[in-house]
Amino acid sequence: MSALTVGLGAIATVAIALQAPWVAILLARLWAGLKRPQPLQPQPSCLANLGTVTIVVPTLNEAQRLQPCLEGLMRQGYEVREILIVDSHSRDGTADMVRAAQQRDPRLRLEFDPPLPKGWVGRPWALHTGFCRAHPQSQWILGIDADTQPQPGLVASLLHTAAADGLDVVSLSPQFILKSAGEWWLQPALLITLIYRFGAARVVESQPERILANGQCLLIRRSLLEQLQGYSAARSSFCDDVTLVRTAAARGARVGFRDGSRLLKVRMYEGMAETWREWGRSLDLKDATPVAQVWGDVYFLWAVQGLPLPLFLLTLAGLTAAPPLLPLQLAMLLNGGLLLIRMAMMVAIAPVYDWHHRQGSAFFWLSPFADFLAVWRISLSSGQRPKQWRGRQYSAV
Repeated sequence: MSALTVGLGAIATVAIALQAPWVAILLARLWAGLKRPQPLQPQPSCLANLGTVTIVVPTLNEAQRLQPCLEGLMRQGYEVREILIVDSHSRDGTADMVRAAQQRDPRLRLEFDPPLPKGWVGRPWALHTGFCRAHPQSQWILGIDADTQPQPGLVASLLHTAAADGLDVVSLSPQFILKSAGEWWLQPALLITLIYRFGAARVVESQPERILANGQCLLIRRSLLEQLQGYSAARSSFCDDVTLVRTAAARGARVGFRDGSRLLKVRMYEGMAETWREWGRSLDLKDATPVAQVWGDVYFLWAVQGLPLPLFLLTLAGLTAAPPLLPLQLAMLLNGGLLLIRMAMMVAIAPVYDWHHRQGSAFFWLSPFADFLAVWRISLSSGQRPKQWRGRQYSAV
C-alpha cells in the first residue's frame, strides 16, 4: 500500500470522526423545519388595533435607499399611530427626504438623536431614542431598517401573529433583493450559515441562547421594553437585535421568528464586496453569544458546510488513484450526503429571494462553491470586533 493511500485513508478516518457528530445535529435541526410555521400573509387592518403601534426607523445617510421604505410604511393601515424617523444627523439629504414625505402622511415625524453616549453603538441608540419619544398610548414598538421595503398588510400581520400565538416579540425574515452575479453566489452561502446553526423557527422560541432575530423588522411589546429599560441591554452590541431578544427571552418573554418573505423585501448591500464586508462581520453574533458557543458554531459550520465539497472531491480523487479503502468510501458517502442536503436547501430557500431581479441569478445554484468562503468569513469575524459601522468609527465599547 502506497504512502499516498495511507495518507488519504488517515484523512478520511479523521474527517469521519470529526464530522459525524455534527451531521447528526444538523439533521435534527433541519428535520424540525418540517413543522415550521408557514410564511406570514398580509392581513387587513383591525379596528381594535387602532393607533397601537409606533414605528421607529433609525437612519444615517440613507438617502439612496430610504424612499422605498417610506413608501411602504405610508401604505400601512391605521394600526400605525406614528412613524418616527430617528436620524443621526445625516449629511446626504435624508432629513429633507423625510420632510418631503411628511407632507403626504402626517404620521411621519423626523427626530434627531442626541450625541452618541460612550458605550453605545449607533443603531441601538437611535432605536432607544425613538422608544423614549414614542407616544405614551402606543402599545407596540416596531423597529424597521431603512433598507427594507415594507409591503401592504405588514403591521396588521405582525399584530395578528402576536395575538394568535401570544407573543411579546415578533421578528421577520425578509425576501432578499440581489442584483449581481457575485451577490447571487455569495449571499445564499452566508444565509445558509444561519439556517444550519439555528435551524427552523418554532412557534415560540424556547432556548434563549439559540434564538435568532432580525432587527430589520422587530415588533416588541412596549411594556416589555420598559422592563428592559429600552434598548440599553443591547447598547454595546453590533448584533443588537439578537442581544435584545435573547435578553427578553431569558426573562420569560414569548418570542417568535417568522418567515416574512411575503411582507418585507430588503436590499441590504450593493455588490459582493459589500456583502462580504458588512454582513459577513455580524453573522457570528458574538456580541450576543458566549465565546465557547461562538467557536463551537464555527467548528460546526466547517464540519457540515465549509469542508464537505473539498473533502468529497478529495476522497473521490483518492478512490480513483488508490484501492477502494473503506474509510475513503465512507468519507465520500458522508460528504456526498452533506452536499445533497445543501442542494436541497437551495430549493428550500429559493422563495426568500426576489426573482424579478434576474441579472446573475443563475449563480444562486452555484452558491455551494462559496460555502468554504462563507464559513471562512464567519471564522474571521468571530475573532474580530468591528471598529467601523455604517460610517461611524468605534473604539472598544
